[in-house]
Amino acid sequence: MTRQTATGGPDGELKRALSLPLIILYGVGTTVGAGIYVLVGEVAAIAGASAPFSFLVAAVLAGLSAFSFAELCGRYPKSAGEALYVQIAFRRTQLATAVGLLVITAGAISAATVIRGSVGYLNEFFAVPTVPTLIGLTVLLGLIAAWGIVEATLVAAILTIVELGGLGLVIWVGGPTLVDLPAKLPAMIPDWGAAPAVAVVAGAVVAFFAFIGFEDMVNVAEEVRGAPRAMPIAIITTLFVTTVLYIVVTVIAVVALPLSELAGSDAPLARVLERGFAGAPLIISAISIVAIANGALIQMVMASRVLYGLGRSGQLPAFLATVNHRTRTPLYATVLIVVVIAVLATTIPLGSLAKAASIAILVVFATVTLALVVIKRRADHREDTTFTVPLAVPLLGFLASAAVVTFEIVRWITAFAASAPI
Repeated sequence: MTRQTATGGPDGELKRALSLPLIILYGVGTTVGAGIYVLVGEVAAIAGASAPFSFLVAAVLAGLSAFSFAELCGRYPKSAGEALYVQIAFRRTQLATAVGLLVITAGAISAATVIRGSVGYLNEFFAVPTVPTLIGLTVLLGLIAAWGIVEATLVAAILTIVELGGLGLVIWVGGPTLVDLPAKLPAMIPDWGAAPAVAVVAGAVVAFFAFIGFEDMVNVAEEVRGAPRAMPIAIITTLFVTTVLYIVVTVIAVVALPLSELAGSDAPLARVLERGFAGAPLIISAISIVAIANGALIQMVMASRVLYGLGRSGQLPAFLATVNHRTRTPLYATVLIVVVIAVLATTIPLGSLAKAASIAILVVFATVTLALVVIKRRADHREDTTFTVPLAVPLLGFLASAAVVTFEIVRWITAFAASAPI
């Protein structure tokens, strides 16, 4: 008989079974996601031929938060990591709970959004009924998430390899066009006058969202072997791998395609592949389905672990911290997340909610980096971790995240004012 227990003994603990390679693949999978397959065109529409520099600026902005998360996760390798960091820094349970709920909300909305997007890609192959397909996909991914952390992460790792294979195919097909790079390089380097600099930064704001994902990693730290050492390595490796991939792919896209075609395309990497494969749209559609499934699966695992951590600490009902004896996963928390995602995916228009999820994540970044500033400035603070960063890193991370949030809010207000009737 399957025995379920609350926390307090071995049966109430998550299974510490993830190796360093698996957690790196988990991080790369959730970061790469489906975004890079469409964001290159959007960034090029803003920054023009300087799009690779926008991705580089975005990597620096994301790195400030990523390095801060790496230190905090090395110090406190627990589920519901963001809420825990805020609780330790500010000693305000309600604030910590609010941050945890923000993380869960952003994850559920993101998963629902990408699952809804999968229907469009599936229709490229055969017609599918929308609502039953959404529910079926959500339940299937929920079953994988509940199966076990090793099993779920292995599935995510396999899907990540397929995603990376898609980017590798783009690099292989588009690589020969790099012989034209010396001729096009002067146009790609911004002169850093006022207007070009604003364009590069505005493009970086869009590109920034392609780097979001490392924050999901901290919420499975309790299931990683040697987490205090492994988690900082995994987070930094994820940032490095994705940065290199994004910049290489973006350079190839800028060199291979006319800027007007690149900036106006919803599937820019498909346009690159078309130069070598007649069936490129179907290839990209298939890879995008894989990326969507992977992203949704990882969001489910992450959100269920945050619920587990908040339930264990008494910030949410204790039954959410119940761990199944056989699977060693938080089944009640997983079922609740699956239900919420299914409801969101089938009933609510998610366009504006998806934007709100991005803002929510940035608010979490700002709060967490500020938490590290507070922790490091305490009189009783000690460098009792395997990885530490200078105080300037979380401070700049806070300022960068706050600036991006402000930029997005002002942009929303301006757009709303422009569209409002006079």
